[in-house]
Amino acid sequence: MNHKEAAVAILAAIGGKENVSAAAHCATRLRLVLHDEDKIDSAALDAIEMVKGTFSTGGQFQIILGAGIVNEVYKYFIDLVGISEMSTSQVKNVGVKKQNPLLQLVKLLSDIFVPIIPAIVAGGLLMGLNNLLTAKDLFIDGKSLIDANPGIADLAAMINTFANAAFVFLPVLIGFSATKRFGGNAFLGAALGMIMVHPDLLNAYGYGAALIDHKVPVWNILGFEIEKVGYQGTVLPVLASSFILAKLEVNLRKVIPSALDNLLTPLLSILVTAVLTFTFVGPITRSAGSLFTDGIVWLYNTTGFVGGGIFGFFYAPIVITGMHQSFIAVETQLLSDIAKTGGSFLFPIAAMSNVAQGAATLAVFLITKDKKMKSIASASGISALLGITEPAMFGVNLKLKYPFIGAIIGAGVGAAFVTFFKVKAVAMGAAGLPGIISIKPDSIPYYCIGMAISIVIAFMLTIVLAKREAKKNSVNVENQAA
Repeated sequence: MNHKEAAVAILAAIGGKENVSAAAHCATRLRLVLHDEDKIDSAALDAIEMVKGTFSTGGQFQIILGAGIVNEVYKYFIDLVGISEMSTSQVKNVGVKKQNPLLQLVKLLSDIFVPIIPAIVAGGLLMGLNNLLTAKDLFIDGKSLIDANPGIADLAAMINTFANAAFVFLPVLIGFSATKRFGGNAFLGAALGMIMVHPDLLNAYGYGAALIDHKVPVWNILGFEIEKVGYQGTVLPVLASSFILAKLEVNLRKVIPSALDNLLTPLLSILVTAVLTFTFVGPITRSAGSLFTDGIVWLYNTTGFVGGGIFGFFYAPIVITGMHQSFIAVETQLLSDIAKTGGSFLFPIAAMSNVAQGAATLAVFLITKDKKMKSIASASGISALLGITEPAMFGVNLKLKYPFIGAIIGAGVGAAFVTFFKVKAVAMGAAGLPGIISIKPDSIPYYCIGMAISIVIAFMLTIVLAKREAKKNSVNVENQAA
């Protein structure tokens, strides 16, 4: 089958061109928004040689074709449908309109936080490197690497400065990304973030102590006292302020004459939003953010390994809905206040789920006799162990069902184990085997054991369930023959 034939077959299997609302492609997948996904002939799609797997998420039906193939098939596909080439972001926007309000909110948070993840990952991994240099008993009994080699003390101090920057100036990153997403000028959002962490303000990390000592600095304006406190490491205040800034800017541009637009719109947008931030929005959302973080930490500490196991069991089903994207905002808050939270417990649990999905897929690779399924399982299983689970989950495990069951059970047990030993991450990263470098140094052994537990249980259960499934199918065939 050549690329054009594949495009024709795919179009027929998804209900024809009348069923296609939008189409784009990424590196490996054809991304489609369909009017009615019930019209899809799954059996016909699976029978197409070039199709490695399919899944539906975020209002999009995605067909896995592979790198180098998808772009060629896409060219013929859009010609057959009669639509122009679209970007993945355009298709996402079309797909979002089909989702319920909750999933639209998740998509909004994803759009804001995904672009800033590289900066947070870099800062967190540098923090992990600093921990490796300063942790006692990790490499040398009773000593850290710095204790044993005083000459590298300043190197650790320098790395620590680099590591903290992304979290200290987090409002600048979020302000830029959020304001852009809300439809405003991203650079005004960055400027607002800079105001919120200005050196003249009391550092947010010292606010608690200053409050106890009654030494919080204030501005006295017309008889009103406004606290001069920064918002280092916060998430919710800058999100709310960025929303106000973007909407204010957009509306001001509608009423201010064009001759004065470039002069007055930025001035009034920043002035009004900054005043609102320090008088009402900031204090209220700071308290709400603190309560939210405290609530998450309380829930983690209270439910213990039982809660961790339940979360690990349901993590993969949550991924199917796409709602796991909302965890990025929560994880960012946990990592930005490590002094209070100790790090993120979400990352280790996600890693247990990912490696379990990979192990289940590799078990399918071992036992299946279907050449196409074996090819998909080998590549996607390794990918899942490295932290990318979608090909494994949608291309193999959910399709066969029993590997998915084995995987979520393995994930639940592994997550319970790492929760019991308080395994936490100090950085975002690839939640899988490479995630070791994101884990607190003293928790690395428990993280590795947790992954081993998840992998072994998921792998063995998948084999057991596969034999049970084969036996069940054999009985059904015999009954039909009788």
